[in-house]
Amino acid sequence: MKKAVVLVSGGMDSAVTLALAREQGFQCHALSVSYGQRHTSELAAAAELAVSQGAAQHKVVTIDLRSIGGSALTADIAVPEAAGEGIPITYVPARNTIMLSIALGWAEVLGADDLFCGVNAVDYSGYPDCRPEFIEAFERLANLATQVGVEGHRLRVHAPLIRMSKAQIALEGQRLGLDFSRTVSCYQADDQGRACGLCDACRLRSEGFAAAGLADPTRYAPRA
Repeated sequence: MKKAVVLVSGGMDSAVTLALAREQGFQCHALSVSYGQRHTSELAAAAELAVSQGAAQHKVVTIDLRSIGGSALTADIAVPEAAGEGIPITYVPARNTIMLSIALGWAEVLGADDLFCGVNAVDYSGYPDCRPEFIEAFERLANLATQVGVEGHRLRVHAPLIRMSKAQIALEGQRLGLDFSRTVSCYQADDQGRACGLCDACRLRSEGFAAAGLADPTRYAPRA
């Protein structure tokens, strides 16, 4: 089986991405990054996903993006409960670039020519590192900046959800038999992985299930 490194955050998009990579016949090596995010319940969900989806292994790499801050997910900044104009404060500077770089390094060690990530450029929060142009640019970088690329291997960065709506992603997950209740997408989930139901990530997820005509399986924390 061809090997692939799959970024797994614990959310619905990465769950579908991992399942799709498995369906395509890849031996999946799941990678999660503990970067100083507000909660760690998504990492527990990622570990559970890696097991349930038959990943060959699951690695968690720790970096400290709290030390530079700049985001409501890594600093003491309130998570907004309504979508605003422009790039939201929940954008984490350079996060996807850093995560894909770690995935690229591990792929070289493993002898894997394929990276998978769950970025989406349709129903998303407007992050610049979720666009097709970013994925295309990173793939060019991967082939320029690595030993295997220089020696003639073709490294590929797969973003199978990038042009899908949240509704399409929900339906694809249903087709693949995923239990979305065990995934964590919320920006401020509690220690049990229960969602706030108020942030932009919760809104996009809820609207996706509604548009797909599916019941929302998300576990929500009780509101005060």
